[in-house]
Amino acid sequence: MKELFEVAAGTVVGRHHVRLGVNNQDGYYLTSTEEATIAIVCDGCSSGVHSEVGAKVGARLVGEAIRRSLFEGEAIAEPEKCLEIVRQNVLENIKTMAIAMGGNTNEIPPKILQHYFLFTIVGVWIARSGIVTFSLGDGLLIVNDRPTQIGPFANNAPPYLVYDFLDPNSDRWKFTIHDRLNPEDLNSILIGTDGVNDLMKLAHCPFPGKTDLIGDIRQFWIQDRYFHNPDTIRRQLSLINREIHKPNWEYRQMLKETGLLPDDTTLIVIRKRKST
Repeated sequence: MKELFEVAAGTVVGRHHVRLGVNNQDGYYLTSTEEATIAIVCDGCSSGVHSEVGAKVGARLVGEAIRRSLFEGEAIAEPEKCLEIVRQNVLENIKTMAIAMGGNTNEIPPKILQHYFLFTIVGVWIARSGIVTFSLGDGLLIVNDRPTQIGPFANNAPPYLVYDFLDPNSDRWKFTIHDRLNPEDLNSILIGTDGVNDLMKLAHCPFPGKTDLIGDIRQFWIQDRYFHNPDTIRRQLSLINREIHKPNWEYRQMLKETGLLPDDTTLIVIRKRKST
């Protein structure tokens, strides 16, 4: 798919986490080869002590499990079956890590799951035979300019993959498929953590300390600059979320303008290559 689609990605820590001295708790995985393009974003639970661990490890576990399924042909005809295989594979890997981290060879320590492995998942795979978007937990999808907001969930409690260890008979911890497309029908797709919902509201707001407007979310798949330099999305998000200090000489005080993204914000953009 590398010759048909181009990709870009970026992430920034949210204003609330900067204030608390907390790490960016989002993670993402992105690979694009001749055979397939796979993109995953994960958002760690804000109440978890080290949720960034699960988000970053989980994104790679999910992405690599899908890559193996695509290579073996499992994902093509039956995406539901593929995602269930992926889910079980990721759960097995997390179980192994959690038991090792807890020091008990017989049981999964609930505290390890709570502190490290609560994360949501939004993803897409693009193969020659088809495109599938999916999620487990909240986030955002924009396919061909059509947004799908996933969540919020009741009591601000999205389903997390590892809840399957506590209630393995529930379907709540399984993936939801949102879109199935042919590659020729895809112009652009954006997947994002729920922080992108805040980003979408800032189109007519100026950057902190500037008069230039931030602009519409569509810029990320329309403007070539985001695909020419792999760090441009991160830079743009950082400009939106930077904190500005300006002196007010008349009142002899320092004025502070805070960043505009309260939550960690991560997005991956895929678009059809332009004809040359």
